[in-house]
Amino acid sequence: MRFYVPTDIYVEKNCVINHGKELAALGKRALIVTGRYSARANGSLDDVIAVLDGEGIPYEIFDQVEENPSVETIVKAAEMGKAFQGDFVIGIGGGSPLDASKAIALLMANPDKDGSCLYQSLDLPHLPVASIPTTCGTGSEATPVSVLTNYQMQVKKSIPYKIFPALALVDGKYLASAKRSLIVNTAVDALAHLVESYLNTKSNLFNRMASEYGLMLWAKTREILAKETPLTEEDYEHLMFDATVAGMAIAHTATGLPHGMSYDLTYNFGVPHGKACGYFLAAYMEMCSLHKPEEVQKILDFLGMKDLKEFADEIRDLIGTYEIKAADKEKFMAAMQTNQGKLAAAPWDVSPEEVCRIYDLSLITVD
Repeated sequence: MRFYVPTDIYVEKNCVINHGKELAALGKRALIVTGRYSARANGSLDDVIAVLDGEGIPYEIFDQVEENPSVETIVKAAEMGKAFQGDFVIGIGGGSPLDASKAIALLMANPDKDGSCLYQSLDLPHLPVASIPTTCGTGSEATPVSVLTNYQMQVKKSIPYKIFPALALVDGKYLASAKRSLIVNTAVDALAHLVESYLNTKSNLFNRMASEYGLMLWAKTREILAKETPLTEEDYEHLMFDATVAGMAIAHTATGLPHGMSYDLTYNFGVPHGKACGYFLAAYMEMCSLHKPEEVQKILDFLGMKDLKEFADEIRDLIGTYEIKAADKEKFMAAMQTNQGKLAAAPWDVSPEEVCRIYDLSLITVD
């Protein structure tokens, strides 16, 4: 068994300011990678700039990371970073900027390579990365994963490189300006990480410590997401902490079938990532229960749920349902039956019929 998270993780209020020295120690010239709006709205970018200015570290800002970042965006940002002679990268935002920052750090460290290397299995170095999450789902601050949209391959897919951030600074206050829908979708993504890490062929006692604790935390997340009143500072801190714990869990196993199935909905129809994962989660657990009933029951117990129906009902109440044309569903089902990486992650030998069953239970088919 192995447990390996080399990232120095801090989870606390005013985290960036408190640990500015650690952030500044990563290099002498910083490329800040973020999206167009949220980092400015929630104050995270201002905090980072205050630290860099205070430490006398020059920086440039690349603020064009889109949702589900493309290889083209990574190349564009890396070119900016290389021209600036940046020697470390700071990712600020949700999963998209954090994942993007890892791939950008890889290209910046290898100026003789172009974007084609991102999906080649090469032994390449990368610059140090700092991750500052502002959503409560991806867990990218605690994982080595970078998921990109590759339009040439017509897929949304992880790159093969393992790029752990050197530093993660997690502060719940950055959630305060987020829309309720974003909080719900990303919290469901964190739940998917916990479930997929627990029900996984690579699962062991070490990663299950994180999975089990995260699931117990998600029992309180259920209460937070059900609130009709505004969320509190304590709520935001809880949500961010749970997401980081879920990232630590999935760092050791990678994701499973619900994530694999979600990518087609996101790539082809723009369905938000966490919501797309959530559509498949209950059906995946139902199929698992036929083969690993005791493990599924443990998950339900940790969450404080009595059965799979309660689980499915609650997820549906949070994210709704999704309609898909029969032809699209058939295409996605056929492709998933050949996705050996995701099939191998399931803790039983998944039959083609079971793949189809998960789709049938998860999506509403329309003509």
